[in-house]
Amino acid sequence: MFLENLALFQRIVEKGGLAAAGREMGLSPATVTERLNALESYYGATLLKRTTRAIHVTEEGRTLLDGAARLLAEAEELEARIKKGVDQISGPIRVSAPFDLGRNRVAPLIDRFLCVYPNVTVDLLLSDQYNDMTGEGIDFAVRFGSLQSSLLKIKKIGSNSRIPCATPQYIEEFGAPQSPADLEKHNCLVMRFGQNIDNEWPFNVDGRIIKIPVNGNRMCNDGELVREWCLAGYGIAYKSDWDIKEDLDAGRLIPLLQDYLVAPSQIQIIYPPSPVMARRVRMLMDYIADQMRADQPALDHRG
Repeated sequence: MFLENLALFQRIVEKGGLAAAGREMGLSPATVTERLNALESYYGATLLKRTTRAIHVTEEGRTLLDGAARLLAEAEELEARIKKGVDQISGPIRVSAPFDLGRNRVAPLIDRFLCVYPNVTVDLLLSDQYNDMTGEGIDFAVRFGSLQSSLLKIKKIGSNSRIPCATPQYIEEFGAPQSPADLEKHNCLVMRFGQNIDNEWPFNVDGRIIKIPVNGNRMCNDGELVREWCLAGYGIAYKSDWDIKEDLDAGRLIPLLQDYLVAPSQIQIIYPPSPVMARRVRMLMDYIADQMRADQPALDHRG
C-alpha cells in the first residue's frame, strides 16, 4: 500500500487536486483523503497545503515527490525484471518539447521507438513554455537555450541558431532587409512565451549584441503556426534552424541578415536528478539525443 500511496501522491500533484487524481485512479474522494492523510502521518509532515481552489506542495512534499519518482521507478523496473524478463521494456514515459520541434522532430522519433517497444506508452506534452517537471510528472524535456535551474540535469544535443526568414514571394514584394534596423519597415511575426512577448530580436552588430524592436499584425504562442504564417507570405519570422531546415533546403523560405546572426545557443534534454532512472526513460532519452545529434542542421544556413 505504501507504493500505491506514493503513486497517488504523484498523481494528486500532477493533476492539481485530490478529486481529479481520484477520478483518474478510480478512487472515491474519501479514500484519496484517507490515503493522503496516512502518507502524511507516516512521514510526520504536511505534504500539501489545500484550499478550496488549489493545492500547494510544501517543501517536504517536494522532497518526497523527488524520492517517490525514484522509488516507483525502482519498483517498476524490479517488477518488469521478475514478471516480464529483463529484455521487456514497458510502462509510461512523459516527455515535454516545444510545439514545432515536438511535432516535427520529437514525435517521429517517438513513433520509431514505439515500433520497437510497443509496450511503452508515451505522453508528449507540447509547450513553448518551461514546465514544472516534478509537479507535472515529466520524465524529461527537450528544450532550446541554456539550463536555468541548477536542480535539473542536462544532456546536450547540439546547437541552435535562430534565423530571420521569409518566402521568396514576400521578399519580391517587400524587399529583403539589408540591416537589422530595416526590420522596422517590415511585418514581423511575433512569438509569445506565456506573458513574455518575443518582440526584441538580437543581432550581432559590429561585435555587439543589440536587440531590435519589431512589430507586426500577427502574434501567437505556437511556433508551428508562426512558421505557417511565414510560409503563407504574411511576414518575416525569427525561427530556429531546427524548425525550418527543410523549408530552407527546399527554397520555401530564404534566410535573412545572415551577417548579423548571434552565436548559436544550446539545444538539450533536461531531466530531474535521480540516482535511478527507469530503463525505458533512459533508452528513449538516449535515442532522441542520438538521432537529433545526427540530424543537426547544416552550418551553411547560419551565415
